[in-house]
Amino acid sequence: MPVKVSEEDVQGFLEKAIELARASGELMREAFYKDKKVDTKTNHADLVTETDGAIERDVIAALKEAYPDHRFIGEETAVDGKQCDFTDDPTWILDPIDGTTNFIHGIPDFAFSLGVTVNKEPVVGVIYLPIPDTMYTARKGKGAYCNGKKITANVIHEVSQALVMSEGGNGRDETVIRTHSDNLHQILTRSRGLRAYGSTAIDLCKIACGQGEAYVQYDLHCWDMAAGVVLVREAGATVMDPTGSGLDLMSRRVLVATSEDLARQISAMLSHIANGRD
Repeated sequence: MPVKVSEEDVQGFLEKAIELARASGELMREAFYKDKKVDTKTNHADLVTETDGAIERDVIAALKEAYPDHRFIGEETAVDGKQCDFTDDPTWILDPIDGTTNFIHGIPDFAFSLGVTVNKEPVVGVIYLPIPDTMYTARKGKGAYCNGKKITANVIHEVSQALVMSEGGNGRDETVIRTHSDNLHQILTRSRGLRAYGSTAIDLCKIACGQGEAYVQYDLHCWDMAAGVVLVREAGATVMDPTGSGLDLMSRRVLVATSEDLARQISAMLSHIANGRD
């Protein structure tokens, strides 16, 4: 049986996520201007700082206190190689610092990202950029907002008019990198240009507020996109698997475009990569 939550409950999830984003942003701002202790995870490009871990611990502890019956998935507490326990229960999916490499290198483009799913469907998304103090919020069926002002995607239908975003990713498998490079070549040949801000969350914020028309990425994780999926959908964009099928949040890949026509055009250009599952 599907899990039932009230509209009041979902609004409460949104308010709690905003509260935690603001508190986490204070920690991120303070740490940004200090020397950082940096460790690697899977390889030299997959980085983590003590701030990532501290924020995740604080946020999940607060959520467990407020919602003891809910489930929680966090980037830094995910067990390497083990699939996430993703159920119909209300689930909070957290990336404490999306754009850790930017954070480490003194680039202010990084974000706190927190999404909530119910029945495996994203229903709340909060993305907070602490340096410019910019808060993106969305609730399923209620629109997308930036600092309280409603935002909408810049809807176009032709790839020749699109600014497309994608990231290099943290993986360093040679075959994956080659396929990704070939895909970017196909897109660049046909589109107005490519952009990479170093953070999936920020890329999706750009699309939601009309500063780009598409995003495609393989080799990412559910915590990279859970919040952003709600935001771009509520801003009017289409979200799907890069193959053209429906989005599977655990599939580690996503295609977002500001119209279904545009999404289908981009999908047809791509050589698809299977990255396993979260």
